[in-house]
Amino acid sequence: MRNYEVMYIIRPDVEQEAVEALINRFSAIITDGNGEITKHDAMGKRRLAYEIKKLRDGFYVLTNFTANPEVVFELERVMKISDDVIRYLITAAPTK
Repeated sequence: MRNYEVMYIIRPDVEQEAVEALINRFSAIITDGNGEITKHDAMGKRRLAYEIKKLRDGFYVLTNFTANPEVVFELERVMKISDDVIRYLITAAPTK
């Protein structure tokens, strides 16, 4: 298993319950694939550096986890088809 880091931005017009449901959905994909979440930080609503799809704000979430590559592929697939996710980036975190 490798260490990964995912940051994603959720649309600002999504209600708080839906934001929590999305976060739980993405976390469940990791844990259901025998991954382990090592750090989770819901950073809240922040200003975007530039306008994306005519939006100026977004709800930022950062999650560090360990998992197999198959879990990362599934997480990326689900984020790609989710309409509420503006942007996401999954990177392999450096090993210590």
